Parts: sequence; C-alpha cells; structure tokens
Amino acid sequence: MVLLSNMGGEAEEFDRVAALIDEAGTIAVCAHTSPDGDAIGSCLALAELIEGRWEGKEVTCLLADDDVVPRTYLFLPGTGRFVPAASYDGAPDLFICVDLSQASRLNEAAAVLERSRKVAVLDHHPGSQRFWDAGVVRTDAAAAGVIVTEFALHLGFSITPSMAQCLLCAIVTDTGRFQYQNADGEAFEAASLLVDAGASPSEVALRVYQSDRLSYIHLCAVVMARISTFEQGRLSYSYATTADFKANEVPIAECDGLVDLVRCVDGTQVALFLKEVPGGKVRGNLRSKCGLDISGIARELGGGGHKAAAGFTVEGTIDDALSAALPKIHALFEALDAGAGAAR
Repeated sequence: MVLLSNMGGEAEEFDRVAALIDEAGTIAVCAHTSPDGDAIGSCLALAELIEGRWEGKEVTCLLADDDVVPRTYLFLPGTGRFVPAASYDGAPDLFICVDLSQASRLNEAAAVLERSRKVAVLDHHPGSQRFWDAGVVRTDAAAAGVIVTEFALHLGFSITPSMAQCLLCAIVTDTGRFQYQNADGEAFEAASLLVDAGASPSEVALRVYQSDRLSYIHLCAVVMARISTFEQGRLSYSYATTADFKANEVPIAECDGLVDLVRCVDGTQVALFLKEVPGGKVRGNLRSKCGLDISGIARELGGGGHKAAAGFTVEGTIDDALSAALPKIHALFEALDAGAGAAR
C-alpha cells in the first residue's frame, strides 16, 4: 500500500508521538486559526483515536479562536466537543498541533501551548523552527487527514466509521474535491480506505458543497461582482467587508469557500481574496493554479500554508492588505517571466 510504504522514517516519529501520549494524562488537540475541513476533521479523528487506543486519557479539542465550529462542518461526529482555547485554563501534559507546524498560527491557543509539558505535531505544511518534542511534518501529504490516517494504521487501530467520516472530509476539502494539484495517488488511496471503513462521500459532498444558505449565495454574488484581474489576467482578486457580512447575515467562519469563486476565473494562475475580520484586521487567502509557490508570500505577511494554498492576516484595511500583497505577487510573476525568457 502507498500509505504504508510512505511511512519509512516516519515510523520512528509516530512511535515517539505514541510514547508522549502514553505518558500523558491530559491532552489538548488543536489546529490552526480559522480552521478548515482538514483542521476540524483531523482533530476530531485524532481525539477519537487517542481515546480508543489509550483508555483513560482526558482529551480536549480546542479551537484556536474564540469562535464556534464553522456551520459547514457541524455534520461531522463530535463537533460539539470543541472548546475555545480562551475558555480553557488547563495545563495539559501534552499539546498536539494538528494541521499546523507554526506556533504563530495558534492564535489564542498559543497560551495553552506555553502551559503544556510536552508538544507533538502532525502536519503537512512547510514548518518553521521546530518547537515540538515529537511529530511528523510531511509536506507532500495532501492533507493532515492523510497523516492521521497513517498514524492510525501504524498503531494497528481499526478506523471507526465516525473517524473515517472526519478524515474523508479532511482529505476532500484540502484537495478541493480532488481537483487541486495535491490530489495524488496517496490521497485517493486514503479516501478509498476511509470509505471502506464507513465514510460517506455523498454526505461529505452534500454537507460541504451543496448546502449553502441563500444568504451565503447572495454574498457570493457580491464577491463575484467585484472580481478584477491583474498581471495580464493571471491574477484574479476580490474582497468582502464587514458590512457585506452584516448585510447578508453570514458569519466570517462560513466564508472559507469564497476564494474558490475567485480561483475559477479562466486564465487565472493566482487568486487573492481578502476579507475584513474583527480587530481592525484583514485575512487574505491565496491560491495557485499553476507551479507558482505562493506560500512564501503568506509567510512574509505573517501567515503560512502550502505551495498552492496559503493564508495570512494583517493589520489595517482591505486597501492596506492589497497594497502589501500585490507587489509580492508581482515579483513572483516577474521571476516567472524572467525564467521563461531565459529558457527561450
């Protein structure tokens, strides 16, 4: 199997993570700020794995933000167990970062990390300086859900239907319904294994992609009407303001999919979507439809992510964020054009 053969040297790190779980009585599991389907699904599956494999462990699923689980993912088994990190005053024996390997993306959960005795990481993003005691960070994995699936297989644990549903949602959403560049054979194999374990692809598709509220669709129309292009049509851009969210009665937590509207423009190689968030900040989403690596831009702006999908948050207005991001994206295209010219 591809999943098993890819483990290689990861087996030792999985063993180290397992040893930390063995030693811990209290465990906090947390993903990045503004959690997506991979973050929510992988956290829930890992928590169930720990409780099923290690009797007596006290596992808490944390939200990095003082917010609620996005409506899109409330169908996943166990979402009611999430606790905002701001409401959690414990000092866990073990803090497990899922779907992130940059402590700066923990937002309010960073304080819990600081209080924790040990730290583990299961992630597929390019990492920063190592801050964990044990963990697997594999950037060629399509989703953190793939790595959690591997961890379960490594432990010889039989994946339950509820775990399978959470992990399938994680993989489906992070591969954009298997349409993004990261949809490799391993992702399909993991999905097949999870369906065999009881996951329902039709329910994931229905709940995530076919159950938008009318108010959200109206907001989509606003965002689509604002789409503009730069760089000879290779960069597509749009935005949403606080007033837009209020007028359409759509919470910010439901708006991760808006960037895909911008990404769909024909000829687009990079998509940029900006939205105002509380605290005088703007959150940016970047997507690459070609070989351009936009993760470096996100990191320069204080965020992170993958080569083809990344995000950042900056202080200021929409115009401030656009002014900060555009020159960096322009430089990326300049380098691409220079390379193409040199190759001719």
